[in-house]
Amino acid sequence: MSTELKVNDSSLPLRRDVKLLGQILGEILVSHGGTELFDKVEKIRLMCKTLRTHFDNEIYSELKEEIANLNKPMRRQVIRAFSMYFHLINIAEQNHRIRRRRQYQLEDDSVVQPDSIESAILSLKENNINEDMIQEVLNKLSLELVITAHPTEAAKRSILEIQQRIAVVLKKLDHPLLTKRERSKLEESLFNEVTILWQTDELRHNKPSVLDEVRNGLYYFDQTLFEVLPEIHREVEICLEKNYSAKQWDVPNFLRFGSWIGGDRDGNPNVTPEITWETLHKQRKLVLKKYKNVLVDLMKRYSHSTTRVEVSDELIQSLEVEEDKYLTDDMKWPVEGEVYRRKFAIIIERLKQVGKSDLGYHSAEELLEDLYIVKRSLNNHHPAAHELKTIQKLIRQVQLFGFHLATLDIRNHSGEHEAAMTEILRKVQISDNYAQLSEEEKVKILESILMDPRPLLLLNEDYSPETQQMIQVFQMISNAHKVFGKRSISVYLVSMTKSASDLLEVLVMAKEAGIYRLHADGTVESQLNVAPLLETIDDLTAGPKIMETLFQMPVYRNHLKVMNDQQEIMLGYSDGSKDGGTLTANWKLYKAQLEIHEMANKYHIGLKFFHGRGGSLGRGGGPLNKSLLSQPAETIGDGVKITEQGEVLSSRYLLEDIAYRSLEQATSTLMLATAHVSKEAEPGNLRDEGWESSIEEISSAALKKYQSLVFGDSDFLTYFNEATPLRELGDLNIGSRPMSRKNRGRFEDLRAIPWVFAWTQSRQLLPAWYAAGTGLESYALKSDQNLQQLQQMYEKWPFFRSTIDNLQMALMKADITTAKEYLSLVEDQKIAERIFSNILEEYERTKAILLKITGDRELLDHTPNIKDSVYRRNPYVDPLNFLQVELIKELRNQHEPSEELLTEVLLTISGISAGLRNTG
Repeated sequence: MSTELKVNDSSLPLRRDVKLLGQILGEILVSHGGTELFDKVEKIRLMCKTLRTHFDNEIYSELKEEIANLNKPMRRQVIRAFSMYFHLINIAEQNHRIRRRRQYQLEDDSVVQPDSIESAILSLKENNINEDMIQEVLNKLSLELVITAHPTEAAKRSILEIQQRIAVVLKKLDHPLLTKRERSKLEESLFNEVTILWQTDELRHNKPSVLDEVRNGLYYFDQTLFEVLPEIHREVEICLEKNYSAKQWDVPNFLRFGSWIGGDRDGNPNVTPEITWETLHKQRKLVLKKYKNVLVDLMKRYSHSTTRVEVSDELIQSLEVEEDKYLTDDMKWPVEGEVYRRKFAIIIERLKQVGKSDLGYHSAEELLEDLYIVKRSLNNHHPAAHELKTIQKLIRQVQLFGFHLATLDIRNHSGEHEAAMTEILRKVQISDNYAQLSEEEKVKILESILMDPRPLLLLNEDYSPETQQMIQVFQMISNAHKVFGKRSISVYLVSMTKSASDLLEVLVMAKEAGIYRLHADGTVESQLNVAPLLETIDDLTAGPKIMETLFQMPVYRNHLKVMNDQQEIMLGYSDGSKDGGTLTANWKLYKAQLEIHEMANKYHIGLKFFHGRGGSLGRGGGPLNKSLLSQPAETIGDGVKITEQGEVLSSRYLLEDIAYRSLEQATSTLMLATAHVSKEAEPGNLRDEGWESSIEEISSAALKKYQSLVFGDSDFLTYFNEATPLRELGDLNIGSRPMSRKNRGRFEDLRAIPWVFAWTQSRQLLPAWYAAGTGLESYALKSDQNLQQLQQMYEKWPFFRSTIDNLQMALMKADITTAKEYLSLVEDQKIAERIFSNILEEYERTKAILLKITGDRELLDHTPNIKDSVYRRNPYVDPLNFLQVELIKELRNQHEPSEELLTEVLLTISGISAGLRNTG
């Protein structure tokens, strides 16, 4: 496949990779479909490319006819050819990121890669930030990334594994000292892997189970995260030692990964207490395997002999106590003097027995103590200037991952807790209908229960299956703390939190399971953080008041004292955007953080904000480091938690080098942002108060515009359902959760993920930009001074800059010409044309005002690499959109939908997802 592209010289190696992969794909097309397939793909591609540069009605009609006349076998192959190209180009672009990072590393010390850990520490040094302040920054630093199973990753695990192998070969081809024979061998391997990719089924034919999703999530821990996380911490230490050599640095564990997979019950009936328990087992099994592999390697390496070195008495004494207890005669190391090997043999045996017998370690802390014994002994005889990094890395890994691998969050909908509480309180004759009580009455009952040490639940009571399972969830958490440790499950998230009682209900359930205890002397024992999830525009507005109500309650403050006066609060980016549009949602999220932060300070409560971002721009997506910068600066020191989901996992964490770079950028950003706050005398200095009132006005205008279409136009839902592939998405088998929380067909019950996914497929991307133009333009047109202010906000306010840049990206990925094709799917063409005219008008308005604010001639002029990538992809995405429209039209006209036709539609959905990326 041809790949012409005008780009700058720095992308020449990328062009080379794309050309090589395109040639291989072309050869495979000829091999599997003959020159007829290759010529057909090229003809369609060239027509689409021509239409991109100059629209011609004759070429457009010819293209439509060409697509309509494709016979079924050829049509499927054409779809697969364009889809395959995106998988290959994604790999090539990731390899180019790795290449650029290596080029910086090959430069001398005067050249430092932007957004690297070293660049951050050099910046701190240049700003005269001393060791004590840096240590204070490190102690505040906290970033937790949480992987979720939200269904936006259309690629199967087997496809991802092939992509990983192709990436490895591309990286090896960059080696400057390859011989002709070595290069030929690698190119042959590359061809074979691409061939396997072509011959592998792209689609899942069965919906994945929750445990399938658990296995997919664990894949990233196994492949990259176990190795990369300690390396990030080590890089911080190395750069500090290099630039601040007077101090002995000990960097705390500031970067961790958690998970929702197997614990997220909200709207997913498949996540049962048994599934969560099995998830915890699988996580522990993996982390113990990883430790064992490292220890086996250490046992081979650490062959030190007591005839050559003097080991510590502490180590010798531990061996004397442990060998007979933990090792049988045939397991003991034959060489008496090789004490480290003997010690590692004991550690490995104890790891094998974890969870099986009392001979195993009871906690990760016990394993750490053994590793410290080894390290202290090594320090006695190993040169001090040359640390044995392998043992230190293992210690860091045990500190980070424990025996649980990743903290598993439990999430459920507030309505589920209320329903269970209503039934329980009726059974124990406290309230006939708790759900119908006022908020004040609910709080009064819940407080009295929490202040009473006696149990609430009746033994052997006949509760409904739903209430029984709710009780079992909390019993499972209690057991998990005993078996897997308290870090295994530490947070319980309450979706759709609308009042203080929503959190108190969870505490009552925790009390009945023994996770929350009130002792006779009035002291409280609590082992579970309860976190609200504020999602809708109304909930975000009410959030500060909800939390203040809780902070004023003695019973809740007693719970927080046990939590070190720390409160986690999750902010949802999906439902707020769905209800109010992206600009309004982003501002309400920002404002809620400011107000809650200020209020919590008044009560001396520390906060951690948990950002429930999706991969798509309509759900808070974007680069991780820019996401961090866009938060209110004074909240960065509170600690940050962010979801990583869908295709974001593979794009960031499939390859070790990319994972490292992404986490390095986040660390660099977080360090600088935290240090900046520490230097400021007043938080208000971080932005102009006038900007906040301006964005409030802009947000109000945008909200009115957004809701006038989405909620005010009675035909809008008809348009959405018919002018996008929403109906067909449910058959893609990309997640274990239903598309709606309840199968009622209401807009309110539709999940934000399919909402965004469907709009992205149709190239309208409406959730990512609609109404922002009206809001910005209405403010800018009032005076020249207002426009100048917006330009200043873009230049100096990271939140506003991130918002504007994401809007630019959304408009670049949207394509109104292609989107117009989907109008033919709408039964009532008057509805289609009227609503699309509204969308088109707002698109042009938004584009015009964005260019005025940025001062650019074209969208994304400031990020040429991203801009080139979008241009590179468009001629290959367009054919898939044209094909998708024709196929959906045919599919919807069938009385009995053809399985073959549905498969072709799903192939176009998968291909467009790969082409546009961050789609859900």
